[in-house]
Amino acid sequence: MAAAGGGDAEAEEASAFGHAPVPADVSLPYGPHPDQVVDLYAPRGGTGPAPLVVLLHGGAWRAPYDRHHVSPLAARLAGYGFAVASVEYRRGPGHPGLRTGGAPGEGASVAGGLPVWEGNGPGAVPRAGRWPETFDDVALAVDRLPALIGEVQAAEGRTAVRGVPQGDPAWARVDPACTVLTGHSAGGHLALWAAARHRLPAGSRWHRAGPPPFRGVVALAPIADFATARRLGVCSDAAVQLLGGPEEWPARLPYADTAALLPTGVRTTVVQGATDADVPPDVARAFVAAAERAGQPVRLVLLDGVGHFPLIDPAAPAAAVVTDEIARLAGREPEPEPEPGHQPGSDPGSDPGHQSRVDPDPGPEHSR
Repeated sequence: MAAAGGGDAEAEEASAFGHAPVPADVSLPYGPHPDQVVDLYAPRGGTGPAPLVVLLHGGAWRAPYDRHHVSPLAARLAGYGFAVASVEYRRGPGHPGLRTGGAPGEGASVAGGLPVWEGNGPGAVPRAGRWPETFDDVALAVDRLPALIGEVQAAEGRTAVRGVPQGDPAWARVDPACTVLTGHSAGGHLALWAAARHRLPAGSRWHRAGPPPFRGVVALAPIADFATARRLGVCSDAAVQLLGGPEEWPARLPYADTAALLPTGVRTTVVQGATDADVPPDVARAFVAAAERAGQPVRLVLLDGVGHFPLIDPAAPAAAVVTDEIARLAGREPEPEPEPGHQPGSDPGSDPGHQSRVDPDPGPEHSR
């Protein structure tokens, strides 16, 4: 996933992907497809009601990247007293091990009628996203999460159900009514999109009526403005692939581009590395500008000397910024209770990062 730039960017990526995956406390299906699964992490710190953080992983909507690479971040957040739901979803139609023959771009490389690879030769990349399945999954997962949390809570004090630990009091504290969406890169886009479904046309398959049931969104280096992402060729034109190619772009853009679905009425923070070469800061700035034009100020936290991956790296100071922003929108102070198995990475008191710019919080009157 690393963009050109070498040096620090490569070291940042190696650090973020260098942690061992942290197993979830509970994994539950939210639908029949193997990718329709959510990993649940119980809150490990604090004693009061625990906000629910819905975590959507990145990877340019491409199949080789799944939720396991953000499990150390999920465990870190759980160690600070949040319940975490890490959502898997369908990505591109295949991965390098699934092409049907030949080198990337050579003939028979298709899955479900769509090419598995984009491009030819050494620069070929797995195709990004599935339309409409990627969006189907995120909408279904978010809608089903309160019921899934209820299943886990109902299992307390009884025989374990589908792997739910018997009598774990932490689950009783989980408060789905206090939910913050967060996601990284492509997952940041999906988090913003999930909070904007009420802005979709009423006839859309993903429309959700009524006010969105979320306290806020913390989008981490999100692919949030598709026009800017396309202009910059972000992640090898992943946004274009997600929508089915250039021929489908005009018709599908209004249903998928989060910049086109503003204002949402949900409080929103964008955390962005200033030296990010994978999703450059111009994408975040374009989204923030679109939000301001729509009458919804968005808080932008721009971190000096930080690239794309420290935002999900529990060993990086930037992860403390992410934790603080989630806690701020949840209306709670994080309450660390370190557990080696559930909180890899930086100490709770570590340097919160290098903030070069923080746009002021517009406050509850702009309860986004």
